[in-house]
Amino acid sequence: MYGVSQLQRQLAQYTSSLFEEGFLDDQFNQLQQLQDESNPEFVVEVVTLFFEDAERLLNELAKALGQENIDFKRVEAHVRQLKGSSSSIGAQRVQKVCIAFRNYCEEKNVEGCLKSLQEIKQECSLVKSKFETLFKMEQQLFAAGGSVTR
Repeated sequence: MYGVSQLQRQLAQYTSSLFEEGFLDDQFNQLQQLQDESNPEFVVEVVTLFFEDAERLLNELAKALGQENIDFKRVEAHVRQLKGSSSSIGAQRVQKVCIAFRNYCEEKNVEGCLKSLQEIKQECSLVKSKFETLFKMEQQLFAAGGSVTR
């Protein structure tokens, strides 16, 4: 079993890599600041809600883009909602793809929208995996008697 200090170091390095690789931005730090002893699962809960909502929105987007007459205003509203929620947890790469997606909506570019939908699905899957690893590392640290330094 790893020592607490080694687990803390690994967690810090992994978290730092998520920022360096553009998966997360400073909004994630701000989200973490809202977590305290009275609600130790706050960040996990918020991120979990994001992915549940993102899955629903991605399904809605796929359905809307599969229509013969695409309602681009509706598509853009879903993209705007996904952009806002990804921004609130600091999922920077998802947010950036949403910006490109909105531009395609404004241009009524079906091919661009479909491409962006696939990119968002990929980025959501990637960032979800990164969050799962991050939370698993935090759990290991807590199980070893350590705490996360913020």
